[in-house]
Amino acid sequence: MAAVSIVAVRKVFGATEVIRGVDVEIADGEFCVLVGPSGCGKSTLLRMIAGLEEISGGEIRIGGTVVNRVAPRERDVAMVFQNYALYPHMTVRDNMSFALTLAKLPKPEIAAKVARAAGILGLEALLDRYPRQLSGGQRQRVAMGRAIVRDPQVFLFDEPLSNLDAQLRVQMRSEIRELHQRLTTTSIYVTHDQIEAMTMADKIVVMRDGIVEQIGAPLDLYDHPANTFVASFIGSPSMNLVPGRLGRPTGDTARVHLDGGGTIDVMAQGVDGQRVLCGMRPEHIALTTPDVALAGDVVLVEPTGADTQVVCRIGGHSVIAMQRDRVACRPGERVGLMPDAHRVHLFDAASGSRLAA
Repeated sequence: MAAVSIVAVRKVFGATEVIRGVDVEIADGEFCVLVGPSGCGKSTLLRMIAGLEEISGGEIRIGGTVVNRVAPRERDVAMVFQNYALYPHMTVRDNMSFALTLAKLPKPEIAAKVARAAGILGLEALLDRYPRQLSGGQRQRVAMGRAIVRDPQVFLFDEPLSNLDAQLRVQMRSEIRELHQRLTTTSIYVTHDQIEAMTMADKIVVMRDGIVEQIGAPLDLYDHPANTFVASFIGSPSMNLVPGRLGRPTGDTARVHLDGGGTIDVMAQGVDGQRVLCGMRPEHIALTTPDVALAGDVVLVEPTGADTQVVCRIGGHSVIAMQRDRVACRPGERVGLMPDAHRVHLFDAASGSRLAA
């Protein structure tokens, strides 16, 4: 195991800078998730850690050693790819042992390592099958087994679950997390799925356009997003952001006059008249009568079984309220939306930055 340090790392393709001075510290044994929309640079950063992409600037250290010019095979990392990358003409056993055979390890040692990994992943009965005889989930387990047998300092996962169906993704999320808790190997995991990030990570790195927007524990990012991008990216459904104007603050409390009508008192500091975005998570908005809260018109009611999402319109702005029970309202009705005042977030409209509470 080893800590990973990413210091002022840059990557340039021609005239395009795709990674723009990224700094991340990943502790020994930590499960770190790089998350962000497609094209934000997270997979490129992972490939630079693996040595599959050259670094244009900065340093990457694994276990305290700078690896900028170290060949991929000498970095002591193991990568699990999105498309499994299994050899179709080899059995599961041969796929898992291939790197060890190339390293000329003794056959008994290879057999012991493969047996251990197969036991961890429940692959004992599949060792003599070929990849074409396996399901998608089984193939992903084989890909992870091939990484485990190498006993690397760092595991690298490049969107390993994106080819699986929804139910299997949930199962494999749990299995990968359980595997990490068992092996305690430093792991760096790339995904665009914020649910994967929230449920799996010790630390989340939120990226956009080649830069890091925020780093922190999952619930820290959820409770204290640094800006509107993180606020809308972390959480499902995403945070409602309604524009408004800040009234004169009184102590730690400020009143926001929403553009769509109505006011909200929030715990935040700002300047009288400042243009702001009022952030309200759907699960922090209760439904009530329109005479005692923000009045909104119901546009859509989406029952999901355990929850019901009620989409309303306040002025020209759409607001989602998630209810932990079933509701009787219908499209066209007028309802009251009552946000939890202690959980409302306030952001500067111009910069998108969070205003201090």
